[in-house]
Amino acid sequence: MEPILEVKNVVKQFATHRALNDVSIVVPKQSVFGLLGPNGAGKTTLIRIINQITAPDSGEVFFNGHRLKEDDVNLIGYLPEERGLYKKMPVGEQVMYLAQLKGLSKNDAKTRLKYWFEKFEMQSWWNKKIEELSKGMQQKVQFIVTVIHEPPLLILDEPFSGFDPINAQLIRNEILELREKGSTIIFSTHNMGSVEELCDHIALINKSQKILDGSVRDIRKTYKSNTYRVSFKGNMMGFTNALWTGAELLDKGQEDDLTWAVVKLLGNTTPNKLLEAILPVCELHGFHEVIPSMNDIFISKVNSENNITGSKSNFTE
Repeated sequence: MEPILEVKNVVKQFATHRALNDVSIVVPKQSVFGLLGPNGAGKTTLIRIINQITAPDSGEVFFNGHRLKEDDVNLIGYLPEERGLYKKMPVGEQVMYLAQLKGLSKNDAKTRLKYWFEKFEMQSWWNKKIEELSKGMQQKVQFIVTVIHEPPLLILDEPFSGFDPINAQLIRNEILELREKGSTIIFSTHNMGSVEELCDHIALINKSQKILDGSVRDIRKTYKSNTYRVSFKGNMMGFTNALWTGAELLDKGQEDDLTWAVVKLLGNTTPNKLLEAILPVCELHGFHEVIPSMNDIFISKVNSENNITGSKSNFTE
């Protein structure tokens, strides 16, 4: 798939701290791309370089096939984690000003804002000051300002911060709709559920370096470990004995009137061989392969890179 953005071998040093160390990413057009990593990994620095807020010490950034240039900023919508609305200014006056600052005529700005305010049920907010709105309401205003000029590339830094579950789902739906209409969305988040729900591709940055990238589907397949969850009625001891040397019992429990077990196949054992072994000793009710979640993969990968065993990463909020 043709890329909209390519970052090649970017290095950025701040005094004694190297924020990015030879980082390269490729963002395909019309995709949702997750830029992920623990706090302080270098994500925000990379976003600032893409937005030309700061420049790399070395390396290159290409946008739509050409080296990133100054006026490309007009083709990028940026929603920073630290929002930047004028708290004393009325909402309507502010969004009109910002829309025109992004190149829209007054008439086009009015038309597009009317559409978004109706869509988000915000018509009554026009004359309110930003400081009179809740954090979630302010986030909606900021999101509209980010997308109003319909840029081909959107960069959203923690876009769900401050939203209740209903409005977070509203923004998720908008992200998917924008992608369907042709936009590419890069978003940085700690919410791994959102990554699995929204992202086509990801890049994981840790300690200034990219340590993992690719499609979400391929990454999850790569990290699966021949592990299965079995639900059954029967004696747990009999089930365990039936495994013998063909599988290792990793976990077990009770759920309503069923027993469940998580087993890892060993050696040349296949799912069919496992089923042949356990069917004589139990009544099978469920059997499926356990595919690791993105959260599990990221914690494992980051802890491995940091030489940490069994401790928690700061991916979860």
